[in-house]
Amino acid sequence: MKPISPAAYGALEAALKHIFWYKNDLEGFIRRWAKGHPELVAGINFSGYKWQTAEDFVDRLHADETRYTELALRLMVEVSEMTSFPKLRRLSDADSLIAEAREAVFELKKCIDRHRGLIADDAKFANDLAAHQAVTDSRRSFSERLSELKSEFLRLEAEPNRQKAGREFEPFLNRLFRLFDLDPRLSYNLPYEQIDGSITYDTDVYVVEAKWLKEPVEVHYLGSFVEKVRHKTTNTLGLYISVHGFTKGARERYADGTCFITMEGVDLFVVLDGRVTLDELLSRKKRHANDTGSCYFPASLILSE
Repeated sequence: MKPISPAAYGALEAALKHIFWYKNDLEGFIRRWAKGHPELVAGINFSGYKWQTAEDFVDRLHADETRYTELALRLMVEVSEMTSFPKLRRLSDADSLIAEAREAVFELKKCIDRHRGLIADDAKFANDLAAHQAVTDSRRSFSERLSELKSEFLRLEAEPNRQKAGREFEPFLNRLFRLFDLDPRLSYNLPYEQIDGSITYDTDVYVVEAKWLKEPVEVHYLGSFVEKVRHKTTNTLGLYISVHGFTKGARERYADGTCFITMEGVDLFVVLDGRVTLDELLSRKKRHANDTGSCYFPASLILSE
């Protein structure tokens, strides 16, 4: 049997990332397919980031293709034939998530159909391999992706046009949140209010507002944000990001009772520099808010421990 196109492995990986929202669902699916092959799942960190779990599993299939060709093909065919995604329908952003899943499945189906058609054509397969080399080349390590985001942040810091930097800050944050598997949502509008977005961490949903102002954020900005957060469900918290920090008055106003946590540009840089992970920082900030009532806990306090 001819080798499977590298593009098909890349498409399978992408499909798995989009089909499953919860880590437990992805783990269960992978373990069912790996039944009888415990070596395929041994050592995989299923509690880590979903994209990393999917990459690790597909990498193992690809690395020993001679042994797993039949299993990989059966898995690709089943995933490529999926038409409904019941585990996504229960989510608040189901429509967009299902659309992304369908697109990923469609791309996998195209690869499978091409593989079937070219199975006996050596020259065609060689061309296909070369054409899709970018798929494997583009798969970078976590540290490489973080380094790219760090360079992007420094570029935004040096941007003289503050409005332009502010507009580009939101897509930057979405890429950062995706890297740490925080399931970010793009901006959305509700009657009489505008939300920059939201993320999910642990069992909590965080309403996110981000500012790239010349000066530190004043207390009145935080007051309007508190109203937005308090109108949401009980497990919703707030994350207010201000690149240039917060005034002393703003920090003191929410020093003994808060429904949100804050993040500054310095905090972001500590994460981008690899000294603290974003999920660890969120966890510490939330714990500090629970223990003290204060919205403010800089990353520097973690580094000094």
